[in-house]
Amino acid sequence: MAKKSKRGSGPRPGSNRAERVAARKARQAAAASGPARPFVGLAAECDLVALRAFVASATIAVSPQGAGVGTNAVSLATILPGAVQALTREAEGGGVEGLVGLQTEFDPADVTAELAGALLWASAAEAGAPYEPVADEDAPSLVDVLGADTTLDVTLHEDFGWWFSDQQDVSPDIAAMVEQASESILPTARISGDLVGAPWWVDAGERAHVRWVRPESEDDLMTALARLHAAEKLTLGEGSRFAGSFRTHGLLVPVFDLDNEMHPDEWIAPCARFEADLSEALADTGELTAAQRRSRDGIRGRQVTLR
Repeated sequence: MAKKSKRGSGPRPGSNRAERVAARKARQAAAASGPARPFVGLAAECDLVALRAFVASATIAVSPQGAGVGTNAVSLATILPGAVQALTREAEGGGVEGLVGLQTEFDPADVTAELAGALLWASAAEAGAPYEPVADEDAPSLVDVLGADTTLDVTLHEDFGWWFSDQQDVSPDIAAMVEQASESILPTARISGDLVGAPWWVDAGERAHVRWVRPESEDDLMTALARLHAAEKLTLGEGSRFAGSFRTHGLLVPVFDLDNEMHPDEWIAPCARFEADLSEALADTGELTAAQRRSRDGIRGRQVTLR
């Protein structure tokens, strides 16, 4: 008699059970990777994404609110020494100031909760106290601590000298480390004006570019970009070209290569014209033409994801 074949312990491919198992694994993976848009609900969502994803050296004074807030001056920062999540130190003129880093390894499933907790800690801790995250299911959200309508007054720095106050003694080795880190900073500016989202100018060397963090859903924005591309309007004008886009923190970021001989302020008017064209394209709800669909496919083919 032939031996019976052994069946695996997993569900049969294509069965209802297999579909349920796959769906459960997808939910678990989504939970582990965190919310699709962690900063949604904040007026500063697009700038927070830029500061967490690609702006090198910046600080932002904020005013945490809610229960448990202390009296320390508090700032968000792109990155802190040693990539720590938060620190406190003696402030110039007296008192204590707290700094909370955005570009650090927070739990991806709880990044905004950890930021909220770090802000509250920084507002009340003594100078030099070690930061230890505290798990609290009842802790306020980042929207509660920062305020949904809060906008960011970003201070950009050309180096990382702000890592240490004037009152701190810095050894030659640490000073050399700060100088080396500062050499990696690219000239950066926030494009000003009445523009949706957060357009940031960066001089990358041979060319500059604008990375424009947009708040629209990816599908809506991709469709609008395709309409502009097919109409030969996917540009910021002379001296620019559309380079592609990337996704980060649930948002799509179109990127334009630029002539780096032009000052960042010279791109304010071109960005405003593009904003008007994009708004019109976003308002168009008609079916895409064949040419527009080809444009959309081409744009998607050049898309990458940044974590």
